[in-house]
Amino acid sequence: MRKFIKHTLFALSLVIAATFNSVQAASETLGYELVTPVQPTQDVKKVEVIEFFWYGCPHCFDFEPTLAKWVKMLPKNVEFIRQPAVFSDLWSKHAKAYYTAEALGVIDNVHGDFFDAIQTKKEHLETEEQLTNFFVAHGVSAADFKAAYGSFLVDTRVRQAASLAAKYGVSGVPAIVINGKYKTSGPVAGSHEKMIEVMNRLIEQESATKK
Repeated sequence: MRKFIKHTLFALSLVIAATFNSVQAASETLGYELVTPVQPTQDVKKVEVIEFFWYGCPHCFDFEPTLAKWVKMLPKNVEFIRQPAVFSDLWSKHAKAYYTAEALGVIDNVHGDFFDAIQTKKEHLETEEQLTNFFVAHGVSAADFKAAYGSFLVDTRVRQAASLAAKYGVSGVPAIVINGKYKTSGPVAGSHEKMIEVMNRLIEQESATKK
């Protein structure tokens, strides 16, 4: 009897594994991968879209104009969240700059320019002095910048960001996570344009489940 149960459980485990692999393979052909385990969203009433990015990533820079246009067209039931990824000390410094801008309420004014300064102008925006000069050039006083830059809030956000990518199984950028369940990227979808197609399809699918 024990031997029978053992064999039955083993066979069942093979079926479960095969089913998961087939679902995963099927999802990849559709331009996305599954997030396992599924992650909670901030607002269950909305479809959450998270963009993992890094200012030093040329692919993120190339994707930004397309993404920015797409964000402006989103329906009200979609919550878009920019999420700086942190995979090294340099990435951490750029994440800190992002959260400082967010704390100061100037993220919409500096986000694109920060990308441009690093990717096009080849500026080194890493030290507090370099970042201070950048923010001052965008209308933020040096005192206000330093207060936000050294704040507990910004420090906490950076530390939290360091673990987020792993939770979603994100290992490269740009990457998009839809509603805590699916993730897509250029290599998985095939191109940045196809990423948008996949995102739209999954948003429509997830929106239907909330009606």
